Amino acid sequence: VQPNNYSTFYDDQRQNWSIMFESEKAAMDFSKQVCIAKCNSSPVFDSVLYQDLLLGEGQGAEGGDSLEVAYTGWLFQNNGIGQVFDSNVNKDKLLRLKLGSGKVIKGWEEGMMGMKKGGRRCLIIPPALAYGTQGVAGRVPPDSTLVFEVEVRRVKLVKEGSGSDGQSVSSRDSLAPSPVPNSDGLSAD
Repeated sequence: VQPNNYSTFYDDQRQNWSIMFESEKAAMDFSKQVCIAKCNSSPVFDSVLYQDLLLGEGQGAEGGDSLEVAYTGWLFQNNGIGQVFDSNVNKDKLLRLKLGSGKVIKGWEEGMMGMKKGGRRCLIIPPALAYGTQGVAGRVPPDSTLVFEVEVRRVKLVKEGSGSDGQSVSSRDSLAPSPVPNSDGLSAD
């Protein structure tokens, strides 16, 4: 997903393609369908699948950061988006959550990492990372796969020294893991 209604991707031969969509909505709808296609083509579906719909701006959210989120949740039915079971989009209150606090389903915790203010993402969450074999009475049947569209409206980053357990929390730049493995982490093959 790129700014100004562009998306880029690599095909199976590693050829790079770009698509420009006529509207933001068309770009987001296409990206949502990409996420659904990833789910339907997964031989084993045991982790959260996500697809950015809009990137947002600023720093990506990490564990300990607080977010205010607008969302809609659907049941994944007949290999696609089914019935809505929850939404706060047309309500006055946003959902407030702290990443890593365990107050929301595990699939949200995983799927929202790295999101930025103004960002939107499609999440497809397997039952084990959602409501499992219990479901939610009257709303989510047992063993349901869920689809969410989440939009981060506000991000409050953890500040240095403000750990809730009294321990200091390091700033973003110091101990952030590098995306490139260091030399002692490389295997012989």
